Parts: sequence; C-alpha cells; structure tokens
Amino acid sequence: MTHKASGLKPLTGVRVLDMSRLAPGPYCTLLLADLGAEVIVIGGGRAGLPVSSFSRGKHFIALDLKSEAGRAALQRLVRTADVFVEGFRPGVAGRLGAGYESLSKINPGLIYCSLTGYGQSGPLAQEAGHDLNYLALTGLLGSIGPVNGPPTVPLNLIADFAGGSLVATIGILAALYERVRSGRGQHIDAAMVDGCLSLMAMHSSVWGSATAPARGRGWLSGAAPYYRCYACKDGLYVSVGALEPQFFAVLWADLVGGAPPDQMDMAEWPRIEAVFCNAFMQRTRDEWAAHFAGRDVCVFPVLSSYEAWQHPHILERHPEASADQMPAVPRFSRTPLTIAPTDTTDRSTQVLAAAGLSPEEIERASPRSERERGHDSRHAWPPPLYESPKTVPMPSHGASSTSGEITI
Repeated sequence: MTHKASGLKPLTGVRVLDMSRLAPGPYCTLLLADLGAEVIVIGGGRAGLPVSSFSRGKHFIALDLKSEAGRAALQRLVRTADVFVEGFRPGVAGRLGAGYESLSKINPGLIYCSLTGYGQSGPLAQEAGHDLNYLALTGLLGSIGPVNGPPTVPLNLIADFAGGSLVATIGILAALYERVRSGRGQHIDAAMVDGCLSLMAMHSSVWGSATAPARGRGWLSGAAPYYRCYACKDGLYVSVGALEPQFFAVLWADLVGGAPPDQMDMAEWPRIEAVFCNAFMQRTRDEWAAHFAGRDVCVFPVLSSYEAWQHPHILERHPEASADQMPAVPRFSRTPLTIAPTDTTDRSTQVLAAAGLSPEEIERASPRSERERGHDSRHAWPPPLYESPKTVPMPSHGASSTSGEITI
C-alpha cells in the first residue's frame, strides 16, 4: 500500500475501483469504504443503478468505456488501484476493456473481484438470476418455511449479502494479505451460489436426519416450541430461543410452574406449544419484554426495522446510526471506524485530474449522452424499488465525520 495515509482506519491507503451495480457489489465496497478504503465508483453505463444506502464514503465518476478516451482514463486509474470490483456476466467487463486479463497487465498487483450469481464458469454462468434463484438452486430456499406452505423468501439478505457481499469482502481482504507475501494480485471468482452452499454447511450435512428432517421440521426450523415466535395480546410477537435445558427449565417454571417436560421428546412438542401459545397471549409484547429483561431465558421482543433503532441496547452501541444510516462495523480498539458522509455528486473532473488527465482528456472520456443532455443519470439513484416512503418516524441520531481526500 503506497498511497498517502489520510486516517487511522484499518484499510486507509487502499484504493478500490467499483464498477458493480444494484446491491451485492456496492455493499461489498461500502464495507471496504467503512474500513477506510478509498472507493471510486465508475458509472456512465446502463447496467443498473447502485442502492443509495451503499453510497456513503465513496467518490463517483462517469466514463464512456465504449470510447478509447474512456478506456484510457480507466487504465490510468487502474495503475494506482489496489482492488477492482465488477458484477457483470462473464465476458462483459472484458468487452469494455475492463477484464482481468487486460487490467492485470497494467497493474500486476491488482486484486480483481468478479461478484456474480453463478460464477465465471459452469453451465449457468451466462444465465440471469436474482437472490431468490441462487437460494433455490443451492437447496437453501427449500430448507426455509412451513411444512404445508411454499418456502419463505428471506428478503435478499442471504445470497446477495451473506453469500455475495460478505464472501467477496473476505476474498478481497485475504488477497490483499496474500499480496504482502507474493507481491502479486489475482482474480477472485465470488459466486453467490458458492456462498450459499458454504452457508448451508451445518444444515446440509444433517439434512434428512432427526435434527433436520425436512422443511419446517427439526430444532432450528421453527417447529421446536422453544425455538420460534409467539403472538402476544396486542398481536405483536416475542422470540423464544430457549434451546438449552437450563433456559427452557427457567422459562417453563416462569410461565407454567413445576418441573418441565422433556424438551427433546418430540411427542411433547404439541403440548409445550399449546401451553406457550396460551401463556404469551396473556400480555402484550412489550410487557413480556419488560418481564424477561435481565433474565437468562432467551426471550426478546420481535421489533420492526424501525423500532430496532430505538432499543436501548442499539442506541447505546450505535447512537449515531439510524434506519437511514447503518453503523460502521465491526468495532476496532486502535483504529475506530466513523460514518463517512454520502456525496454522490459527479467528481469525475477532480478524480481524473488527480490521475493526471488533462481537461480535454477528461471531456473525451465522459459519456457522450450525458454531455449532450447536460444530465448525469448516475444521480437518479436509487431505483424506485428501494424508495418506499417511510411511515414510521424515527429519532435522528446525527453523525459527523470528515469527507475523504482524493489521493491519487
């Protein structure tokens, strides 16, 4: 890492070029930006739009990669980059002059991450897909949901973010560490289907056994009466995670009294469930939350995504965060993270000038359609899908930080 240090975060001095769109790639580079990396998002094409929630701490530019000038500008940036992230179908980046083979010749130390659904090889490599499809293909989706209903869609948290963004981030950090020894970069093939297969390691190995007989059955599927959610008097829910005998015994004594039944005997489950259903309907969710506060029974209220930010524990750990601004994680003792501001204005001139391009070269490298219309389509972020109006007011926890410095 040879770049000018501008802070005390773990990845200060690492430069990332991001050509990804939508969610998995931009979330990956958000994590890198939160860790201190300088992230330059390269837009100007029509491959989709990043989610605005993932834009903080990044610099945004536009290049016309169908022009020689645009490709030359990209190559200039690549020379001083540490990481390059793209999420196109295999071969698309290469046709834009942004493939690994060509860019690694310019910068042999470049860590190049391709984050896709099906990966760079295999019969489905060129197929379209979304989070739900990757879950379906890997057996993960078929493992979630009730016995007598369709599989449950877990938002797009698992394939896009856990199997995609997080796995790609781990790969990038590992490659950066390996480069310290070898001095060489490499190509990371981060496939969301691969990430989902890895996430299922614990469950796939016991699928069909007594532990996980089928969807909706077994200890962690919601079938066990001491590991599921219960409706309360006000129609809201509490979560019960009393898996261990000591927790279950305390919970049973509190709700029912006397010695608990054998929780490992599935024949007892219908009776336990009936008792718990009746008991939890006697109070509201928040009354139960107050009742079990500070007691080791693993019972907690099921909060909405807005209510979570008002919970005392979340407020204490992340007073600067809110529903509109997630915290920077994890915590570091010597190199603490701060929430960077979001600024999606076009910084093409500043970034490219710092890379050594003349005003004329910058003009030729910018997308023609934007020059002619006098409009930057990148600023239309995010897609309407992610712009649902909020109906629950949230407290404001103001965040402060200084904007990152362009140090090309």
